[in-house]
Amino acid sequence: MEIENREIKQNTDFDDINAHQARRAARLARLREEKRRQERRRRMIKKYLPLGIGAAAILILCIVGICLVVKGKQDKEQLGVYEEQTASAETESSADPAAIESETESAMPQESQMAEEETVKEPETYSFAFTQDTAAIVSEEVISSHAILVDESTDTVIAQKGATERISPASMTKVLTVLTAAELIPEEKLDDTFTMTLEITDYAYVNDCSGVGFLKDEQVTVRDLFYGTILPSGADAAVGLAFYAAGSHEAFVEKMNEKLQELGLAQTTHFTNCVGLYDEAHYSTVYDMAIIMKAAMQNPLCREVLSAHTYTTTPTPEHPDGIVISNWFLRRIEDKDTGGEVIGAKTGFVVQSKNCAVSYGSFAGGTPYICVTAGSSSSWRCIYDHVEIYTRYIP
Repeated sequence: MEIENREIKQNTDFDDINAHQARRAARLARLREEKRRQERRRRMIKKYLPLGIGAAAILILCIVGICLVVKGKQDKEQLGVYEEQTASAETESSADPAAIESETESAMPQESQMAEEETVKEPETYSFAFTQDTAAIVSEEVISSHAILVDESTDTVIAQKGATERISPASMTKVLTVLTAAELIPEEKLDDTFTMTLEITDYAYVNDCSGVGFLKDEQVTVRDLFYGTILPSGADAAVGLAFYAAGSHEAFVEKMNEKLQELGLAQTTHFTNCVGLYDEAHYSTVYDMAIIMKAAMQNPLCREVLSAHTYTTTPTPEHPDGIVISNWFLRRIEDKDTGGEVIGAKTGFVVQSKNCAVSYGSFAGGTPYICVTAGSSSSWRCIYDHVEIYTRYIP
């Protein structure tokens, strides 16, 4: 009887094991099938997304064309009515000097209004010209896979290496972050305080970003957020700046992409965050980053921040002596022989794109140059790449 019970128990155990293995096999099969479905979806998206974008672009062009035709027709009709009214008024006023005087007086405000409209400044766009003299960067001393050197005084590309190929800009993104924020925030608000939240400090911590070291509930000045975004490449400062300027990170990124549109870069650069975290939809080129740097250096606040070697944040209860921060790139290139002076810079690093940097300097009797590199093997090597490009390729 005892042997029989053992056999029954043993059979039951085998049944349990078999059932467990069957469930595990079924679960693995479901996971594999789900992974296959996801892979198929990714392939479908990759295959048909360009077609969808192309079709949408064609549709938009058609709609714009139709609108232009309709508007042209309306303008022509309005012009005809205006000419008829003008001819009638001229006939009537030719016999009445008082009417001529009245007509002249009524036209003056319109002329004044037109003059005011003509003075409205259009958003400034920049472009750099490739010429027959543009050199290919072939020096073995330049490790970076992508590079560009621009004479900013003539907007001419002096030397390049994959300048228009897509890269991940990493923390070079923050150059546009401070430029966008500087255009949204009035100068008189720079000494306002902003309270750091757990959402902001967690964003930097969870994504393993560099930071200034601001703490939850710490009240910091807006000016500190600008310097903290650039000098130590602080994600806490950048996201805080985004919240202050636009109310949320997402809303601020929309403003950044609007600025890219204004600069004429929307076709080749797009950002999904204000920090520079890697994302397939977060991309640029070294050519575009040079344009962004030029625009930033035209802004007085951005130029001041990008040119600072060190800065001490405003004292707070959490940091009674403030926090001393510094621009790593500027402090380490200042004793290198570049043939001139590097005035402003911003570095970046993500695993997917390696080390990158954008710098702005004064060379050859005060001529401004912009250098951008991406895909270098280390932060120090990135600096040496800029030194080599400046010394070898500036005429």
